[in-house]
Formats: sequence, structure tokens, C-alpha cells
Amino acid sequence: MALRIQEAERRRYVNDGFFVREAVFDAGELERLRAAAERVVARAAEVARTADPTRAYAIDGNRYVEAERSTIQLEHAPDSSTIRVIEPFHPLDPELDHLLGDPRIVDPVCGLLGEERVALWTDKLNLKRPREGSGFRWHQDSPYWGHACKHCDRLPNVMIALDDADRGNGCFRLIPGSHRRGFLPGLSDGTRLGPLFTDPAHFEAGKAWLAEVPAGSLVFFDSHIVHGSEPNRSNRARRAMVVTYQPPGHAMFKVAGTREFALSA
Repeated sequence: MALRIQEAERRRYVNDGFFVREAVFDAGELERLRAAAERVVARAAEVARTADPTRAYAIDGNRYVEAERSTIQLEHAPDSSTIRVIEPFHPLDPELDHLLGDPRIVDPVCGLLGEERVALWTDKLNLKRPREGSGFRWHQDSPYWGHACKHCDRLPNVMIALDDADRGNGCFRLIPGSHRRGFLPGLSDGTRLGPLFTDPAHFEAGKAWLAEVPAGSLVFFDSHIVHGSEPNRSNRARRAMVVTYQPPGHAMFKVAGTREFALSA
């Protein structure tokens, strides 16, 4: 497999806002990554369980705990202790921290940005447990970061699928070409988070592309592209990591300092 970005991939990223590389990580690598992800979940669960109550809060029914250097988001049900998202995950496990510099991820990103080096912006672990994992409403990533970042046009995301993904377990959905319109209007529904969810009047949900990809695949996507997912209605997990990069010389989003990775030789 070519590490560096191919011209056809670059064209699709420019035109559609994403491209896919299937089954990049093999079965052995996936086994180690899944084990590392579950170590992170176990650590985060213990932290959330024992956290100072003042570190827990809710916004529009979304439940969060600020712990260590990560934000933990729980499933919506008030009595659920199931973790939905951990951001960032890299401070919590050395194996996942090492993954961020893997040339199979970094080299294509360097090509997208036209840089010899790239920096980390943020990373998160998304968890959709069987029959419980909730969906993610249509949104763009860029509005979440616009207050802290002046280069939202240069924040490529990489989703790493830890499990096979399909419609049944709530696979990722993207609206091709929506990234070309930049920041789209959010919802005016009177909630605090509404403005961060993309108003469906400004895109065609019926044109969504479903990321039905095998475990170990990578989906590279623009921070402006409209995306979301359905709940996990299956008996199978859907776990994925999303890593966001940026041009070199910029600090990380949630963690102090800068992390940079070089194009492989």
C-alpha cells in the first residue's frame, strides 16, 4: 500500500470532502488497538465514578465529566454509566499515543496539507455499545473549534474503524461536497448546543454516503463536511477513533503544548 496520498484520493477529498483506505490495520494490530481502547475506557470509567461531583455537568441532556486531561461523555440515559466519547484519549494509553504518529495515517495527512510535518489538534474515542450506543446528530466539526482555532479550513480528520461498520451498528454518514460551503447555519431551537448541529435545510440528507467499512479502515474527512450517525441497533459494538491534525507550529486543542509528526522517509 502506498503511504503517501494518491492523486485520485486528493481529488476526492477536494471534491467530496473525504476518501477511504480500507483494511489498513491487520487483525493482530486491531486486537492490540481494541485492547488499548478498552483499557482507556476502564480507566476513564473509574475516573468518572470517583470524580469530584463538581466536575460532572449536563448540557441539553448530554452528560459530561471533566477528568485528568480528558473530557468523558456518558450515554444520555440519566442512570447509564456507559461511556460514549473520550476526548482526548492519547494521554490515557501509550499504545494509542504511539498510533498518532503512524505513517499510514500521518503521510496522507501531510499530503492533504502540503506539509513535511503536521501537528496534532485533538483526538477522541467514539464508543457505540451494542443496543445502547446513541447516534450523533448531523453536524460539522469546525463550529466546535472556531472559537479556539483560526485555521479550521486546515484540520483534516482521520477516523480509524476498530470494528466492522455498517448501517445496523450505526455507521458514520457523510454528505459529499458539503465541506465546500464552509460554516453552515446551526439549529435555532432554543437549546445551548443547537447552534452546533447543522440545520437540515442547508444540505440534502438523502445524499448521504454511508461508511460501511471493514475494521482497520481509515476515513479521511474535512472538518467542514456535514456528518453524523444513527444509533447502534445491533448486538455488535462499533468503536472508532478520530484523530484531527493541523499545520505545524500550532498548539493542541485540549492539552497544553504541541505534538508534531514528520512525513516518513
